[in-house]
Amino acid sequence: MTQQVAQKSKRAIVAAVQLATVNDLEFDASLAELRQLAKTLGFAVVGTFTQKRAGFDKAAYFGTGKREELRLLREEHAADAILIDHEISPSQAFNLEKEVGCEVMDRTMVILEIFHRHARSRTARAQVEIARLGYMAPRLREAAKQAGPKDRARSGTGGRSGGESHGELDRRKIRDRITELQQELDTMDLGRKTQRARRQERQGLARVALVGYTNAGKSTLMRALTGSEALVADKLFATLDTTVRALHPETVPRVLVSDTVGFIKNLPHGLVASFKSTLDEALEASLLVHVVDASDPGFERQLTVTEEVLDEIGAKGVPRLLVFNKIDRAGDESGQREREAALRAQFPGCIVMSARREADIMKLHEAIAAFFQRDLVEAELFLPWAAQKMRGEVFATCKVLEERADAAGAFLRIRGEPEAVKRLYEQLREGTDDA
Repeated sequence: MTQQVAQKSKRAIVAAVQLATVNDLEFDASLAELRQLAKTLGFAVVGTFTQKRAGFDKAAYFGTGKREELRLLREEHAADAILIDHEISPSQAFNLEKEVGCEVMDRTMVILEIFHRHARSRTARAQVEIARLGYMAPRLREAAKQAGPKDRARSGTGGRSGGESHGELDRRKIRDRITELQQELDTMDLGRKTQRARRQERQGLARVALVGYTNAGKSTLMRALTGSEALVADKLFATLDTTVRALHPETVPRVLVSDTVGFIKNLPHGLVASFKSTLDEALEASLLVHVVDASDPGFERQLTVTEEVLDEIGAKGVPRLLVFNKIDRAGDESGQREREAALRAQFPGCIVMSARREADIMKLHEAIAAFFQRDLVEAELFLPWAAQKMRGEVFATCKVLEERADAAGAFLRIRGEPEAVKRLYEQLREGTDDA
């Protein structure tokens, strides 16, 4: 019996109003995305319910007759939740719940719950909690309004001032908690910036950030490019915490690759703000690798969503490399060739690939390395046998292209950053002067 109840509690109906300004392709793609979000949250979607309207019903989102149809559909499928493909007001959610007889979760609430379940680090958990508390605040006001006078307190007890209602107390607690969490985040953010500055100053590392739509294959690429064990799952927002690893095989200069939280259509603005520190990886990168699912017919929508979010966080000017991943899922071999040709024609300079093909990964690796090597200089160093202790630093800071030796020492043709090459020459000159 317990197992049956647990299974029943995961049944949901996806529902949405299609406005006149939204075409069928865009509407269907958004619903498909919500179904994937539901899957990530652990729901089994047992039905889809839609209505075409000029605007949302102000009282309960759907029109009166459609609300009754939705109630009957919910009873038929024994669904325990209705997932709405828009962000709706607290009063709309409250009224719709009363009429259909089950929990109503709008798109924002679904995303927030996914983020809450998947956050692992202290920073991510704090960011998610801020977003959830901000979402809850107006809903507490609506609940207090629906409760009416009975919510009013008789006296100032239990931490309440005289006449302060339970709802007012809850909202004050939310404001205080958000302030406390924000202060914690500011402290953690300062610590991260200090660590990054020291790391870059000490090692002179180049940075590349993987950005793109959620489930576009960024984590798979991350694992393939760095040899790391990044989480790979066929779920939206499978990972929220930033992962940073060195590009492997290592290059000169050494490149750090970071994964970022995936973007999504109508990502709640509260989450964009709350995950600012995660998205800061994109701001601090010298290169953005923009990953797009080549097998998705609506890939142009992915492009638009990602570009909008990048603009919103101030990363518009960061150079980027456009990568169409999952080409191996774009039909049979003939279909894959056609899609690849079309993408290359529409987006000159892009990379079309599959993260599951080693040759494709190496091409992307080379493209990333080439970007960071574009300003490198070539030079020739002569290392007398007495200065061979410098070999370690030469190989650590530059790429040795050629080496030959004679009785006096070794001649090395190197490629490296101008500052690194200059520093090696100065050390050699100082060593010669000391001798």
